[in-house]
Amino acid sequence: MTLNVTQQAADWYKKELGLQSGDYIRFYARYSNTSEIHPGFSLGIATEDPSNPGLTQASEGITFYMEEKDLWYLEGYRLNVTYLPEHDDILYAYERE
Repeated sequence: MTLNVTQQAADWYKKELGLQSGDYIRFYARYSNTSEIHPGFSLGIATEDPSNPGLTQASEGITFYMEEKDLWYLEGYRLNVTYLPEHDDILYAYERE
């Protein structure tokens, strides 16, 4: 399992959430309608410091991470987080590893 956040996506998060270099974004599994990979769950985000990170990637001074307890959500997948300029939004794409 891997996490890939593009530079453009990191810049979008910084702008939208008012983040500074050194801040954190947590990706986590949450109850929801559904996702491509887990019925009944989707990917959530939060701006909080890590307590037990299991997966991290830094981009544009921001550390993106998943806690160890949420890694089951990406088991066997690569999460690609990209920016869609035509929508000024983020795309979360899951790719089998």
